[in-house]
Amino acid sequence: MIGIQVREGEPIDKALRRFKKKYERSGILREYKRRTAYIKPSEERRMARLKAIRRLQRALKEQES
Repeated sequence: MIGIQVREGEPIDKALRRFKKKYERSGILREYKRRTAYIKPSEERRMARLKAIRRLQRALKEQES
């Protein structure tokens, strides 16, 4: 369970922003989506391959700059 302590005199919007960051970093939403939708193994491999290609292209683009 994720939680934060609201500090003395801290605005609620700032506390909410801290909570959202903590929530995103924990990967709960990503894990939820992964578990709720079945993805065929072939589709997982395809997505992983495309992700690797994008990562390499991004790295090459950064090296050129």
